[in-house]
Amino acid sequence: MVSNTAPQGQKIHTVTTLNRLARNILTSEIGLVWLTAEISNFVRAASGHWYFTLKDDKAQVRAAMFRTANRVVRQPPREGDRVLVRASVGLYEPRGDYQLVVETLQPEGEGQLKLAFEKLKFSLQAEGLFDQNRKQSLPKVIKRVGVITSAQGAALHDVLSVLKRRSPATEVIVYPSMVQGEQASRQLMHQLWVANQRNEVDVILLTRGGGSMEDLWCFNDESLAREIARSGIPVVSAVGHEVDVTIADFVADLRAPTPSAAAELVSMDQTESLSQIRNLTRRLSQSTQSLIQRQTHRLMTLEQRLIRRHPSAQLNQQSQSIDRLEQRLHQAMTRRLTLAQQAVQSQSHRLQRQHPEIRLEALRSRCHHSHQRLLSLMQRKLESNGQRLASMAHLLQSVSPLATLSRGYSITLKNDKAVTSVAHIAAQDTLVTRVKDGEITSVVTHCQPLVDSDKSP
Repeated sequence: MVSNTAPQGQKIHTVTTLNRLARNILTSEIGLVWLTAEISNFVRAASGHWYFTLKDDKAQVRAAMFRTANRVVRQPPREGDRVLVRASVGLYEPRGDYQLVVETLQPEGEGQLKLAFEKLKFSLQAEGLFDQNRKQSLPKVIKRVGVITSAQGAALHDVLSVLKRRSPATEVIVYPSMVQGEQASRQLMHQLWVANQRNEVDVILLTRGGGSMEDLWCFNDESLAREIARSGIPVVSAVGHEVDVTIADFVADLRAPTPSAAAELVSMDQTESLSQIRNLTRRLSQSTQSLIQRQTHRLMTLEQRLIRRHPSAQLNQQSQSIDRLEQRLHQAMTRRLTLAQQAVQSQSHRLQRQHPEIRLEALRSRCHHSHQRLLSLMQRKLESNGQRLASMAHLLQSVSPLATLSRGYSITLKNDKAVTSVAHIAAQDTLVTRVKDGEITSVVTHCQPLVDSDKSP
């Protein structure tokens, strides 16, 4: 016999508690993930939330991006776009659907570069290439500066202009290299190696002007980063503008926001106090940056915990439920409206068929047909009766007394009654004899019955 009770000590879940438990496990154990995929089934709800499917050639997963997150996306994705997203793994509790809650979304090309940048940055940071304790300080006295950059670039012009203005006595040795393109990172590594082999400068400026992330990508090369880390000469990285950040900036002994700023750093007064101040400033900046990074990571962790527990998460789920119900209601109303329109159209056709004008027209047609038939029947009846009348007239004519009179016969009347026997006549009776063309009045003087009159009726 099978028992219908749970084993002793086993907790019995409802579907709601089971789904909530699964959602908590997914969000806490997996957390944030980066994902590259293709967009499909994109729906923009009336609430402003986005719902779509992320897929590759073998699998797919549902995703939601709420209004608070998608309003910073410059261009909404379209069907078939390939994107890079950062999302938290979760579960839509009311339906038990596994889904992603997307926080950031960007086109795959730009996103892939950023993803590769972050991956390499994390890897090198884990190896300690960014640690402050391995970085070299700038010499107190800088007499000769090596500049690795394009010989025709604006960065070299800026560096030379600043050095000429601030420290004309400082010598400059240029190690020309490509600063953009597929071969650029290899040339930059070679020139850095050459500068170390010659050991003829006090500091090396690795620099170029601003550009897009693709333009600056050669400065994010892992081999170049390791060559910078191996350099025995202090390296100052000044790549792009102040907002541009490359892997070379993190590995270099010092980072300058622009080429001009780098020239100012290596051409400052060689006094002990200024050196200490700048050294302390550099260390403070680096320490602050490291502290900011740690605090940013801690803030992101706390933010994720807050998001999981914040009422807005529940509100987002409720909003998602409302959106789904709204879609179902719209579909149901559309179906009902379509059926109602079809019914109205069918009734309209029936009503048109039953329209009085149509029925009157049919009755008129029937009446006209009946009228024609009646006329035809009357005509035939008249012809038949006429023929019958003529036949009867002919027959009547043949038996008419007048016709008999016209053949020489006559009729005798007594008191307007035909005399058929002498027994009905007495002497002195007045008789009227009607012949063909008139009447003869006579008085009976004598009447004689026929011999065989007694045999008459």
